[in-house]
Amino acid sequence: MSSPLNFHLEHYEGPLDLLLDLIRKQEIDIYDIPIAQITSQYLEYMHRAVEMDVELSAEFIYMAASLIQIKSKMLLPRDPELEKLDSEEDPRKELVDRLLEHERFKSAAEMLNQKRVIEEAVWSNPQIERFLAEDEGPGLAVSVFDLVKTFQSVLDRARNRPVYEIGQEDVSVPDMIRYLRATFEKERRGGTVSARELFERQLSRRGMICLFLAILELVKLQAIGLAQADAFGEIGLKRLSGFDTVFASEQTISAIDEGYH
Repeated sequence: MSSPLNFHLEHYEGPLDLLLDLIRKQEIDIYDIPIAQITSQYLEYMHRAVEMDVELSAEFIYMAASLIQIKSKMLLPRDPELEKLDSEEDPRKELVDRLLEHERFKSAAEMLNQKRVIEEAVWSNPQIERFLAEDEGPGLAVSVFDLVKTFQSVLDRARNRPVYEIGQEDVSVPDMIRYLRATFEKERRGGTVSARELFERQLSRRGMICLFLAILELVKLQAIGLAQADAFGEIGLKRLSGFDTVFASEQTISAIDEGYH
């Protein structure tokens, strides 16, 4: 199979973006990655980057080492008798989980960017003012994309502090929606809750990601909105008038629950 890197050296924000691009361009099943092939193409990209004086972050080097380690594990023969006693987990599983997690986050970011562009165009129409309530404004169009940056900054900081990955953690997006509901029911009406603080309360990356997706769902349902006191201030979450309507029935949460299965 010809390499997708034949014509030019594309720029990637991180190693997971590169791996996803290699997998998607070649229509590879992400759950059955041919690790030898992908490792070879990944290293080829790094060699070409060095030849073209393209600076790569330490994350690319770490991922290269991880791919080589996974490849080595898969090449080692497995004793059939030991396999009967203790079935070893696929060495690729952790990588697949990280790729799927990154792809979900990337898709959410792209969706928010498209939403921001559309809403900026809508809010730019001066006639829209007649349809706005006195206490409402185009804050969502200004702030919604910043939520992604807030979430990314929390994840980046989490790499430098202990984040407790709970074994077999069963937290889900609907769980986080209920968590947000309880949080806002305790908060006085009209008050805002810091998005950054909510993210930092979570003990695992999975919890952070489920919380992020839960916020997106409630923003989409117009149960909560995004607020920013200053141009470069923290992102706050506020309860909207549709909050009670959304939680009047468990059917909404059930529908979201089914969507994530």
